[in-house]
Amino acid sequence: MYETSTLRDKLKLFTVILIPILITQVSMYLMNFFDTVMSGRAGAIDLAGVAIGSSLWVPIFTGINGMLIAITPIIAQLIGAKEDDDIPRKVQQGIYLSIALAFIILVIGSLVLTPILNAMDLEPAVRHTAKYYLVSLSVGIIPLFVFNTVRSFIDALGQTRISMMIILTSLPLNLVFNYIFIFGKLGLPAFGGIGAGIATAITYWLICLIALGTIYKIHPFKEFNLFSQWVKPSLIEWWEQLKIGIPIGFSIFFETSIFAAITLLMSVFSTYTIAAHQAAMNFASLLYMLPLSVGMALTIAVGFEVGGKRFLDARTFSYIGIFIGLAIAVFAGLVLFIFNGPVAKLYNTNPEVIALTKQFIYFAIFYQLADAIGAPIQGALRGYKDVNITLITSLVSYWLIGLPTGWLLATYTSLEPFGYWVGIIVGLSTGAIALLARLLYLQKKFSAKNTEAGNLS
Repeated sequence: MYETSTLRDKLKLFTVILIPILITQVSMYLMNFFDTVMSGRAGAIDLAGVAIGSSLWVPIFTGINGMLIAITPIIAQLIGAKEDDDIPRKVQQGIYLSIALAFIILVIGSLVLTPILNAMDLEPAVRHTAKYYLVSLSVGIIPLFVFNTVRSFIDALGQTRISMMIILTSLPLNLVFNYIFIFGKLGLPAFGGIGAGIATAITYWLICLIALGTIYKIHPFKEFNLFSQWVKPSLIEWWEQLKIGIPIGFSIFFETSIFAAITLLMSVFSTYTIAAHQAAMNFASLLYMLPLSVGMALTIAVGFEVGGKRFLDARTFSYIGIFIGLAIAVFAGLVLFIFNGPVAKLYNTNPEVIALTKQFIYFAIFYQLADAIGAPIQGALRGYKDVNITLITSLVSYWLIGLPTGWLLATYTSLEPFGYWVGIIVGLSTGAIALLARLLYLQKKFSAKNTEAGNLS
């Protein structure tokens, strides 16, 4: 990261940060994408099982990951304030915290997974696939959480290309592992959807080991000597990160869990409907990686400028990100509209599943428009370390407005399962408007501080 003085310089720096993050996020999501697509090729039951398993896992993962990525604004602001000596301690405590959270998830999961699945109205084969997909995946939870902490440190330094290279290296391996374990190659049995969990767990271990080796051996990370003088775990340090991370994590959890809740509510419909819903959601979520990446880049850029008390520059970066988010929304909508047929056929060959998937995709065009605006704004707010209002906004707009609206439409209108998607659109749109209002208020507040400081000087 470095200071910029012109709009052109800011656009150039933001692009340099954004593109590797974008490639990284898309590549990471492609692991889930290929899990779903390749499981669908094994059969509708495997696709539905992985869909249920993913619906339970993704909200937990993204929520915990939100707590871990609090390292990004912390490190970015330290760099902006030129307080590099505090960075090794913050990263080490972040790694400790990631391991502790992983153990908590494993313990809780071992206690509640079977009761939750048994409470759902699922075919026995779908329930079996969902359970053991998650059991297999759990083997990679600890390295995954450690990797995300290390990656947040790497990205906060503006070295987003490194994260990109790590993921690009591991993605082809994940495809190979999927092929081997799902379809039974090299003398192994065909595990179907469960094999996708095995393959992804192995991949998580690989990316963690590569990331740790990178920060130990490669410039500029090795100059921080992160592994030379380990400090003891400190609950006080953990709480400093969690004060920022918990609101981020729960905000993301409220957003992602609404999709999980809707998938679970759809268990009253046919297996084909569940499979089609998951297919459409899976591809739309892949497109969501675009605005999400903009938001992550904004967290780094805005955090750096706020740390250096350059509030006008932070505001400029925010507007750059929102404009790019709007452009992405138009692009993603066109992709969904033009290629809905080919996208549907990626997931399954059953004509009924394909027809239902195409219908769901049309609704996804509208919901991703709101997401493409809201995600960059959330990233900008995290750069300011302003996270509590985002938490409240997520809870209200998604769970108190979006989900009830979807349930009413699905239950009492002819929309049926598509009613839930209308509820998603309403919730996301409400959240995006509220977050924009918060960002504008925050920028006005910091601009006033900037003017006051200038007058005093």
